[in-house]
Amino acid sequence: MHELVSWLVTTIGTLGYPGIFLLMAMESSVIPIPSELVMPPAGYLAQQGEMNAVVAVLCGTFGSLVGAYANYLAAHYLGRPLIIRYGKYVWITEEKFAKVERYFLTHGEISTFIGRLLPVIRHLISLPAGLSGMNHFRFSLYTLLGAGIWCSVLTGIGYIIGQNQELIMKYSHQALIWVLVASGVLIAVYVRIHKKRRAEGGKNICI
Repeated sequence: MHELVSWLVTTIGTLGYPGIFLLMAMESSVIPIPSELVMPPAGYLAQQGEMNAVVAVLCGTFGSLVGAYANYLAAHYLGRPLIIRYGKYVWITEEKFAKVERYFLTHGEISTFIGRLLPVIRHLISLPAGLSGMNHFRFSLYTLLGAGIWCSVLTGIGYIIGQNQELIMKYSHQALIWVLVASGVLIAVYVRIHKKRRAEGGKNICI
């Protein structure tokens, strides 16, 4: 771990902002590079005066968007035709696929935003978005919001703590717990509002 963190600090210091952009684009696609090992070193370099924290966060955020779009486009142009054509052989009927598609078209914003904050899911959330053909503007907006928050948190940890990888991982895990709690609260509020709107819609129809 120490050697990996040292290598990342050296790599980011050498490649600069394009290195952050590239690594976060890889992290956001299917290449398993943990963001917890990319953004904190950038924060450390910002604390040393070798980088600007805001620019580092922006590079990480837009790198995440590019990686997310790689998954989105692959799912939209390659995955969707394959599922429709061959899904029946693995019990994915066109009807089931249509239900998933309708769900994501209705709840894609909250799913994309929260998915960007969660480990593992952040690598996969772009796939159903691409399969369902989620609106590009909304996909980009909620991807940028979620990725921006997470990159800011990790960069802040690196800025405050420095190069101590054990403390970085410790506080990254603590930050993840708080993110999970906040996501749970956000989901609960969203579900309640959605149910209330559906109930009000039903009353209006009855009237």
